[in-house]
Amino acid sequence: MADKTTIARPYAKAAFEEAKANNQLAPWSETLRTASIVVQDPRVKRLLGNPTVSNAELAKLVADLAGPKLDGQGRNFVQTLAENRRLAYLPEISTLFDELKDEAEGVIDVTVTSAAPLDKSQREALTAALQRRLKRQVRLHTETDPSLLGGAVLRAGDLVIDGSVRSRLNRIAYELTA
Repeated sequence: MADKTTIARPYAKAAFEEAKANNQLAPWSETLRTASIVVQDPRVKRLLGNPTVSNAELAKLVADLAGPKLDGQGRNFVQTLAENRRLAYLPEISTLFDELKDEAEGVIDVTVTSAAPLDKSQREALTAALQRRLKRQVRLHTETDPSLLGGAVLRAGDLVIDGSVRSRLNRIAYELTA
């Protein structure tokens, strides 16, 4: 069976191209996020695999539950997904769409895991340095992990910068035992 992301990717790209062409990236992102939340509800999830519920009924249910956040184009998209039995893939479609949107807008999410919580000035300095280095707008997310002992680990997409004391100690231990 194909991976959910593989199946969701063409739908996310099609939605992205439509949204980009109409300068509607933010509204489409919100639409997909809302529809995604609807199909993740356990009561709706049970109906998605039910052969006695028609595609049109499923599309109407999702559209009605999403409410006014689902405009005409959003309803058409949900209808297309329902006809192709792909409503269950809405969470993956939404995630992939947001990745494409962030890339187009030059935004990147960076997660910083540090041994101790970062204060506001440290977060601002780190954000500025990362924006210079990555040449993109940075959305900084912080986490703490006392097992790092000191320093921090930065993750931005595929890029990982490990400046933790734990990592340095592991390298020293490896070199001493090699």
